[in-house]
Amino acid sequence: MALSMKPVTGMKDIMPDEMRIRDYVQGIIKETYARFGFTSIETPCVENIENLTNKQGGENEKLIFKILKRGEKLNLETASCEADLVDGGLRYDLTVPLVRYYSNHANDLPSPFKALQMGNVWRADRPQRGRYRQFMQCDIDILGEPSNLAEIELILATTTTLAKIGFKGFQIRINERRILKAMASYSGFAEEEYDNVFIILDKMDKIGLDGVEAELKESGYPEGAIAKYIELYRMIDGVTDTTKALTDLCDKLIEAGALDPEVKTNLTEIIDSVKATGSSVFEMVFDPTLVRGMSYYTGTIFEIAMPEFGGSCGGGGRYDKMVGKFTGKDVPACGFSIGFERIILLLMESGFQVPEEASKVAFLIEKGVSGKELCNVISKAQEARAAGKKVLVARMNKNKKFQKEQLSKEGYTDFEEFYKNPLL
Repeated sequence: MALSMKPVTGMKDIMPDEMRIRDYVQGIIKETYARFGFTSIETPCVENIENLTNKQGGENEKLIFKILKRGEKLNLETASCEADLVDGGLRYDLTVPLVRYYSNHANDLPSPFKALQMGNVWRADRPQRGRYRQFMQCDIDILGEPSNLAEIELILATTTTLAKIGFKGFQIRINERRILKAMASYSGFAEEEYDNVFIILDKMDKIGLDGVEAELKESGYPEGAIAKYIELYRMIDGVTDTTKALTDLCDKLIEAGALDPEVKTNLTEIIDSVKATGSSVFEMVFDPTLVRGMSYYTGTIFEIAMPEFGGSCGGGGRYDKMVGKFTGKDVPACGFSIGFERIILLLMESGFQVPEEASKVAFLIEKGVSGKELCNVISKAQEARAAGKKVLVARMNKNKKFQKEQLSKEGYTDFEEFYKNPLL
């Protein structure tokens, strides 16, 4: 039976034209984040299964690629449950590995610690446009900074990076988990029902406010709680001024004793500080329907909304309780992840071309060129490379015209041809 030439479902081979764009974008990301003081780190792609299934990853914990025990530890005959068979899994995001990394090395790291991590993650998800089972994530995180300086720096670093790549007209949607909980509490929902209510609320962009109201009723929640909850959203529906919408909603919750005034002050300061940069390539928007699926978020949450994609192209938030799961001592932490694969998809679909800083030259050598003649060609190529040019040395194909056409698509603009000298 012939072996399969196709990659595993939900994963893909990356062609050279896409790889050039990926390398270019990664270069901008690393350079820009370094200017904001972030340090590159790397963690293993495999994590202990206990770390991945600690009820912090929301729906992603249902999508883990689990790894069987190896060698003598794997005994199928005596296994009675999954724990007897599995001891590891492929990471589904970079946050859990980062927190484990920090917990293990905190004594050797600066405080606050500003980390940049780029790497593949795996989720057994249903593949669709811009969504794969293996995909690159790009995260920046600040651990050890309790103030909203962390959120401000993360947002500015991310938006600066997106602008350098060439994006504009996008939004940073921002909310606070404590505001979400205050709204649910004010309305009269039981605390144990908050997460279920938020799951329904998270569908707002698809089913609208009326759809959320209908689904809450179908779920059997009290009519009075639903009415108060929906009324809060109707109160600010259509308010385009982010500051006014935030103020009106928070003041009502504060007056009712459901929200700490500090939450309003903190979020307002983040929005005002980012706006003060004067950048016109993006817009800060307060969105009280923003939920974020990860249950480890404890405070500020945010997402990147791009009109071209029609959905989120990244997000993050504050997770002050997660380090404590490893060490027993909480450490303030906040992170922002760029939707790397979706950004690459948008660039590919727009026909983006990587700007070439150096000229690309192809040295095409006739098949019979060898010995001293070949050494002369290689020496000439080395001299051109030392001068800053990108030089490809390759044997000349029979169909030289087609070969040049293919190389031109890869950005080669100059060609030099070398033929066998019969006198040598």
